[in-house]
Amino acid sequence: MAPRRDFYEVLGVGRNADQDEIQRAYRKLVRAHHPDVNKDPGAEDTFKEVSEAYSVLSDPETRRRYDAFGHDFRQVPPDVDPEQWARARAGAGARAGAGGPRRSARAEDFGFGGAEGVDVDLEDLLGGMFGGRGRRRWGPVPGADQEAELPLTVEEAYRGGRRAITLSGGRRLDVTIPAGVTNGQRIRLAGQGGQGTEGGRPGDLYLIVRIADHARYRVEGRDIHTPLPLAPWEAALGATVAVDTPGGEAKVKVPPGSSTGRRLRLRGRGMPNPRGAAGDLFAEVRIMVPQRPTDEERRLFEQLAAASRFDPRRRS
Repeated sequence: MAPRRDFYEVLGVGRNADQDEIQRAYRKLVRAHHPDVNKDPGAEDTFKEVSEAYSVLSDPETRRRYDAFGHDFRQVPPDVDPEQWARARAGAGARAGAGGPRRSARAEDFGFGGAEGVDVDLEDLLGGMFGGRGRRRWGPVPGADQEAELPLTVEEAYRGGRRAITLSGGRRLDVTIPAGVTNGQRIRLAGQGGQGTEGGRPGDLYLIVRIADHARYRVEGRDIHTPLPLAPWEAALGATVAVDTPGGEAKVKVPPGSSTGRRLRLRGRGMPNPRGAAGDLFAEVRIMVPQRPTDEERRLFEQLAAASRFDPRRRS
């Protein structure tokens, strides 16, 4: 049997990694090796190995014992001194190298007494201490956190509400979407991720919001941009006009002399924010002309052209 890999090596982190780094590494690996998304024959074994490594290193106490005793940490009694353990293991290795029993150590190295100079097998010793239970018992392994994308329209993201979703494998869930979610935001569904083993708690499911492109709205963070079509006289003379927003119609005041590209801000009319100020809506001026002007419209435009000295191509 191949030797078990070090848990830090499994997660690809250093031994001084903090909990955030360990969690990021775990989430990245379970996304890559989860059997639902990775059909490689070895993916499930890797997934289980990653889950076990995370269950140990994510708990400060079990991580401390793992750092002290390695993969034997579950079999070592709580009152064993790590330095005694290291010395005993070193002595066992030296005797095995000289032809002695595999992984043997002297009982007095652990303070258990016994005849002086008598070797005992570590596996027999530790197995006896736990009544044979400790050797293959790994304890509860929590389920893996999972991720899935949640596509939304701008209007759905703005309003929030209930939504039925279907996950891979056909599982259906009713999800509450908070009003004002933004692109890339994670919605946590506690206990809806992978199932734990041996009584371990289930993981969480994280829904990643993806706001779809919209014909009228462009969302940047919590700000919304929308075109504002204007007639030439509205742009030249100024006007108060209606503009559509995801939250309903609003009025915007157009200053006289507004040219295409000018942005008019409607404060607080962007995406809602349950924890602070809402975003803004920016109406971007676009001057439109009639495609098929009437005879009267053409006559008036000709009069304007004859009377006006305005040259849009001349630099001011």
